[in-house]
Amino acid sequence: MSRIVAENISSANSSNNSSQYFQPSLELIAGELSTATGPSPTLGQLLKHVGDARKEATGDETPVHEVLVNVTEPRPIPFFLSFNNLTYSVKVPRKMALPGFFRRRGGSASADAAVVGSPLAAGDSYFTRNKTLLNNISGETRDGEILAVLGASGSGKSTLIDALANRIAKGSLKGNVTLNGEALESRMLKVISAYVMQDDLLFAMLTVEETLMFAAEFRLPRTLSKSKKKMRVQALIDQLGLRNAAKTVIGDEGHRGVSGGERRRVSIGIDIIHDPIILFLDEPTSGLDSTSAFMVVKVLQRIAQSGSMVVMSIHQPSYRILGLLDRLIFLSRGQTVYSGSPTNLPLYFSEFGYPIPENENKTDFALDLIRELEGSPGGTKSLVEFNETWQSMKHTRDSEPDELGLSLKEAISASIFRGKLVPGATNDINSSSMVPTFANPFWKEMVVLSKRSILNSRRMPELFGTRLAAVLVTGFILATVFWQLDNSPKGVQERLGFFAFAMSTTYYTCADALPVFLQERYIFMRETAYNAYRRLSYVISNALVALPGLIFLSFAFAMATFWAVGLDGGLSGFLFYFLMMFASFWSGSSFVTFLSGVVPHVMLGYTIVVAILAYFLLFSGFFINRDRIPVYWIWFHYLSLVKYPYEAVLQNEFENPTKCFVRGIQIFDNSPLGVVPPAMKVRLLQSLSNTLGMRITSSTCLTTGLDILKQEGITDLSKWNCLLITVAWGFLFRVLFYFSLLLGSKNKRS
Repeated sequence: MSRIVAENISSANSSNNSSQYFQPSLELIAGELSTATGPSPTLGQLLKHVGDARKEATGDETPVHEVLVNVTEPRPIPFFLSFNNLTYSVKVPRKMALPGFFRRRGGSASADAAVVGSPLAAGDSYFTRNKTLLNNISGETRDGEILAVLGASGSGKSTLIDALANRIAKGSLKGNVTLNGEALESRMLKVISAYVMQDDLLFAMLTVEETLMFAAEFRLPRTLSKSKKKMRVQALIDQLGLRNAAKTVIGDEGHRGVSGGERRRVSIGIDIIHDPIILFLDEPTSGLDSTSAFMVVKVLQRIAQSGSMVVMSIHQPSYRILGLLDRLIFLSRGQTVYSGSPTNLPLYFSEFGYPIPENENKTDFALDLIRELEGSPGGTKSLVEFNETWQSMKHTRDSEPDELGLSLKEAISASIFRGKLVPGATNDINSSSMVPTFANPFWKEMVVLSKRSILNSRRMPELFGTRLAAVLVTGFILATVFWQLDNSPKGVQERLGFFAFAMSTTYYTCADALPVFLQERYIFMRETAYNAYRRLSYVISNALVALPGLIFLSFAFAMATFWAVGLDGGLSGFLFYFLMMFASFWSGSSFVTFLSGVVPHVMLGYTIVVAILAYFLLFSGFFINRDRIPVYWIWFHYLSLVKYPYEAVLQNEFENPTKCFVRGIQIFDNSPLGVVPPAMKVRLLQSLSNTLGMRITSSTCLTTGLDILKQEGITDLSKWNCLLITVAWGFLFRVLFYFSLLLGSKNKRS
């Protein structure tokens, strides 16, 4: 077995001009291992000895990634993908029939009876019915080939691609998918394959080269040097035909960038940066003109010729594109109506009784015929049955794996040695652990994610500028409205209003963070679906990147309002006020980020954020004191994010026991007696003094800051405890955000 591996690898290496890198003899290594460990060395042991030998010779155990396009010498086909009897159905709501007297006049009673009294099919209920999306689909492909799935809209093309790419839950999909005769495990498939979605999900302000370089940082292991990663990216740019657009930003609706065909090729490039064995694509030519579509498929052909197998869905290929395809599967309403080579299409339809005219596109004719049959009373049943007969009669040995084909473990070993997959294997004996789950350690992922996010944000300064402008304008308005408040009873009420509005404003200005993750959601789902990085790395880097901006916003708002309003506490009071602002921005940003992970739509998210923040303000203690809140709503008071910052800044303002806010006749200011002349107020104060038996003059302090805190019901927590609780809320929402990503981004059909 090891000798076969060595022969296959040596034949491939003979056509690869990479003599500057030492390549040890696997046959010799296998012989040494056979003596030491038994007749069949594991892949992990084989790779370890390969790496050790290379390291001894060159000082570097990681070879340069090279792509083999033209392999002239024959070799056994190392990879053979086969899928058999794939069946998948979903439950859809049943259309409820109205009673007869609600129907329009002319409806037949027999039709009503048929709806009401018809028996239910297996798996159906009165409210749902089973809809079969895939019905007993089988097929195969090898490396070096492009398998294209064709059919009209709704025929099951994308569903079949998802089934092969393990994007359907195990219990829902029936049948089996094997690679070299062995069942594909989910973890293994994630490492050796890539899935390119139909939509181009890219960061708009990164260049083509930067986009591919970040993909290399994520998918290629840390042991590979930076220079070799750059070499891989440059080779891929040439392979994709993107050299002229390498320094151009991707662009979006508001920023001019690359063309649609170039965007599609970049989307393909970021998923094949690690040169996967299997490449799945969902309609890669959708929305492109004929020339761009041909160039995309031409790139896919080069990828296949480098040793990969390409499986894609395509709607209606042109004549030129058809010449690039190796195998076709035509689907009609979830059933196979043709499976085989494009060259056999004329013979197939000729024997079916519908010969293809000489000057007509073969796929156009086939698709038109399938649509015509779908509209006929019998549907495509005759074509499905004919295909089954055709397959049984025309099934040749070409569709079977070669006798010299390799096992999955040997084939992956050979591919790694040839540079098909960048080495990163472990010594684990289990085949599921031959390659690592993630290419990079946790901290490396955080660094790369943070770098990408900062770079993308720096090129869109208008986003942070708009947020800063909103904070400064709000601060300016508050500063001018509440300019230099005095220490009178009215000044106290105005201070309370200022603090309530200021604290709630910090949370409302965080709402513009909502679209940030919603725009990145599908990029995140695509990248994490194939283990580009850990979800935890994304959550932490998202928080770290947000911190500098939050600090700047907090400082700007504090500077704009603290001294202008005339708040108390001096420098220490300002520092705490700034810290409280930062804690408020932190918890508000975390809260909005968590909601963005739960709510999939921007407008729905804004509605929920505004509503919940209004409830937080209502129960914060400003409109109604804690002691006056009904017992059945008191729980919401303690959940209010505004409560803790509001109480903290009030304590920061009124904690000085020597500062007086109500003196002598000021006691009448907030009552109907406030309009009487001052002389009358003095006589009333003397009368009140005589009644109480205590001397109260115009300079006697009647209310201090501590009295105001008691009146507002702020007695249970210190200002530092309020600060810590606010910060803790922010961490809690980040944890909840992580779990929302963990549970809500499985990216699999149920």
